Amino acid sequence: MRYSVFSVVDHYPAGPRGVRELYGQVLDEIARAEALGFDAYFIAEHHFHEYGAVPAPPVLLAAAAERTHRIRLGPAVAVLPFHDPVRLAEQYAVLDQVSGGRLVLGVGSGYLAHEFAGFGIDPAEKRARFDEALAVLELAWRGDRFTHHGRYFHYEDVALNVLPLQRPVPLWVAVLRAEAAYHIGAQGRNLMMVPYASIDSLDHLAQVTAAYRRGRQDAGLDPAGGDVLLTFHTHVAPTTAQAVTEARPALDRYIATRLYARRRSLEELDGQGLILIGDPDTVAARIARAARAGMTHLMTLDNFGAMDAALVASSMDLFVREVVPRVEALLAAAPAPGA
Repeated sequence: MRYSVFSVVDHYPAGPRGVRELYGQVLDEIARAEALGFDAYFIAEHHFHEYGAVPAPPVLLAAAAERTHRIRLGPAVAVLPFHDPVRLAEQYAVLDQVSGGRLVLGVGSGYLAHEFAGFGIDPAEKRARFDEALAVLELAWRGDRFTHHGRYFHYEDVALNVLPLQRPVPLWVAVLRAEAAYHIGAQGRNLMMVPYASIDSLDHLAQVTAAYRRGRQDAGLDPAGGDVLLTFHTHVAPTTAQAVTEARPALDRYIATRLYARRRSLEELDGQGLILIGDPDTVAARIARAARAGMTHLMTLDNFGAMDAALVASSMDLFVREVVPRVEALLAAAPAPGA
């Protein structure tokens, strides 16, 4: 099992914490995540709403690269339909260079109606735009001169003047449904998913990951290969009662936004196994269940709903010190399928 950290970098303008302070907190958390041994730190890209306050992830991640040395850094996700793929390839190539080859790239097609409206893009085109943009981005990163005339993007005899240090850059594709997971598996790509956004239970999650494995197998690939990276809201405290008390106001604030057509309470999400809020034993047992449902890489979402920075730091510390060893012991006693 691999462990990384994710932040939506959600911002609440009516509260006392401004954007500069929020960015400072995120940069401090990235440094803490590195010190604690997490693999990577991912941040979301969002536009036109305080739900996510980082419309330009490469800029904030470049600042993080200057404060760290080992931890990998990337977006979860770069929303490809909103970007010129050559410009995006250039920006993330620079980030990979300045970070010393630490870029990890999550890509997706977007899902928020107000963002598509803001950019004047028809959501019905998002899959076609995503497919073409990803093909161009990967073509540009090969380093050869190329010409491309597609439906949405046109380039004539161009080549990037800066390439990523890594060849290739580790890449994940975000999905919401089992059909998409199957196709990503058949393409031999890594899978990224936020279960609370589209999954009803860990049993449902197992169906999605099984579709991913089936796609790999049908394409002649090792079905056990590839990375299944899942994100869970996480808060760990010495007791479950304390964890719930600390996390509830922040989770309620996070969910109480116009961006969620379906609002699920802490109790509902907990009953479905879709959050990691509790004492170390409770959280470790749930992670082990998710691993047996197909997860190979966990992304904890620790900073949500304007939670106090001290509580976030305490949870991250306790997670590494008390939860991770318990998870490893549980999986050693009863390995996940394919492990």
